[in-house]
Amino acid sequence: MPETIKINGVSIDRGEKVLTRLVISKLPSGTVIDIPVYVFRSVHDGPVLLLMAGMHGDEVNGTEIIRRMITKKMLYPLKGTIIAVPILNIYGFLNFSRDVPDGKDVNRSFPGNREGSLASRVAHRFMKEVMPFIDYGVDFHTGGSSRGNYPQIRCVLAEPKNQQLAEAFAAPFTLNASHRQGSLRKEAAKLGKHILVYETGESLRFDERGIATGIEGTLRLMHHLGMGTSAPAPTEPTTICMKDIWVRAKNAGLFRSHVQEGGYVKKGQVVGTITDPYGEMEVRLNAPAAGYIVGLNNMPVVNQGDALMHIAF
Repeated sequence: MPETIKINGVSIDRGEKVLTRLVISKLPSGTVIDIPVYVFRSVHDGPVLLLMAGMHGDEVNGTEIIRRMITKKMLYPLKGTIIAVPILNIYGFLNFSRDVPDGKDVNRSFPGNREGSLASRVAHRFMKEVMPFIDYGVDFHTGGSSRGNYPQIRCVLAEPKNQQLAEAFAAPFTLNASHRQGSLRKEAAKLGKHILVYETGESLRFDERGIATGIEGTLRLMHHLGMGTSAPAPTEPTTICMKDIWVRAKNAGLFRSHVQEGGYVKKGQVVGTITDPYGEMEVRLNAPAAGYIVGLNNMPVVNQGDALMHIAF
């Protein structure tokens, strides 16, 4: 860990706590859009841990996890440095949207381009200012609109360091998840850095269980890295899942789930039904494989092909 790191033109020495703001652009009204970046540095040498949320502006659970940890002064490391970014996609946060105003997904725009689309510019600024310093990280996400995720870590488990970090975090589920093109996780891996993705709840809605689990998991990860003195024991055992499958709607209509998030299902088990609004049709949905429900659609009205539940095994 260097004696001094420089982010956004600000030199930050060991033992300092600094808030700096990365200016991205302006709204058409002229209002400046910037990204707050909190840096907490110990006087002792150690790793640099990134905690980032709000890659998708409507995913508020991660933002709340980081906010609570900042408020409760949990992010002062015994050694090393913690860089906390509560909201990366300020545009989406202001507009209750997953994406930036140009319709692009920031998490498919890495490593970005200074002269590219708005999403690409956000990604580029992050890669230039923050990524060079980090060793490890947690990227906090949620399920989509009306689709909830049971608290889970996602990473490439074939990488031993990822497996160690996931074991330390100890979420209820750890899913083996390959890299996606243009994602932060993939670009970090190219640079030899290790990012875990933590998923919980659904967009635009607080998931108190998942928020608490995320805070506790982060404390366990910090303890594993020597950055914290102690951490709470996990309340649930971790189930490691190497594969997963989605159950999709075969028909449009009204969806009723017969299962709950986190529950186990057997292959062929009836996991839900789809009916028309008039009582003339009912279709049963069967589990294509035995496994755990790690994601569930909470929207009753569905179209053909909609993702209804995520089974990991």
